[in-house]
Amino acid sequence: MKKIQVFGATLFLVFASGLFIYSINGSQKEKMLKEGTTQYFPTEVDFAGEKAPLQIADVKERFDRELLVNANLHSSTILVIKRANRAFPIIEPILKQYGVPDDFKYLAVIESALVNAVSSAGARGVWQFMPETAKEKGMEVSETVDERYHLQKSTEAACKYLLKAKEKFGSWTLAAASYNGGMTGVNNKIDEQKVNDYYDLLLTDETSRYVFRILALKEIMKNPSLYGFDIAKYELYSNIPTKIVTVDSTITDLATFAKAQGINYKILKIHNPWLRDKKLANPTKKVYQIEIPTQGY
Repeated sequence: MKKIQVFGATLFLVFASGLFIYSINGSQKEKMLKEGTTQYFPTEVDFAGEKAPLQIADVKERFDRELLVNANLHSSTILVIKRANRAFPIIEPILKQYGVPDDFKYLAVIESALVNAVSSAGARGVWQFMPETAKEKGMEVSETVDERYHLQKSTEAACKYLLKAKEKFGSWTLAAASYNGGMTGVNNKIDEQKVNDYYDLLLTDETSRYVFRILALKEIMKNPSLYGFDIAKYELYSNIPTKIVTVDSTITDLATFAKAQGINYKILKIHNPWLRDKKLANPTKKVYQIEIPTQGY
């Protein structure tokens, strides 16, 4: 009889603990149900420490739109959350090194979904650089090498652009907007409309949505469970350990080079997407660093 009582008491404690844990984790959802809302909406948001004026009806509605869209693009949002676990550890220290706010990693998210995307206009890579802009920022763009596909180098180039934009506009939010609308384009709107706050400007549809898309992805990716994205840690994509092989000469056949490194051509290209041909032309004896995976490939 005592054993039964002990078992019953233990079962009750486990059940009660479960209810208590659920009440903590589910408190926000419970609050939402009482308020008659179907989706969590934050009381305040900011980009790089610059608050969005959600008390303005237009601003709140535009943010709400992007929050709703991205919270309900389930497969796309799940994929960027998974990819961020692999890309952010590379992007974050570079942003910090250049003194660019960490929030700009979410700009990369909306530009490319953290893959080496190709736009119809010819922009490429995670940071979506056009060829001439890439060259201006020190990246190589040739038939055999395109460093727009090099995450570290393209992140450095993005930092250089953003620092220049911040110096021009005095605002990280406007710097972010100019990444889409161009410095000249945004500056022209400021001059025409005689205001210098992103949230006061009437911009093209794409640029007017741009910062709100960043804010929405930041909010969702920082608080995924509030928006229905409960992704286990083991489901996130991770970086595979690599070693660096330094090359300062032409490689006539990358497939043969890959085999000599103990991998195949496909794996070589996955880890070095900036290699754009079957060979590496190097008449100037430039030093390249090629990543070779050491495990998990």
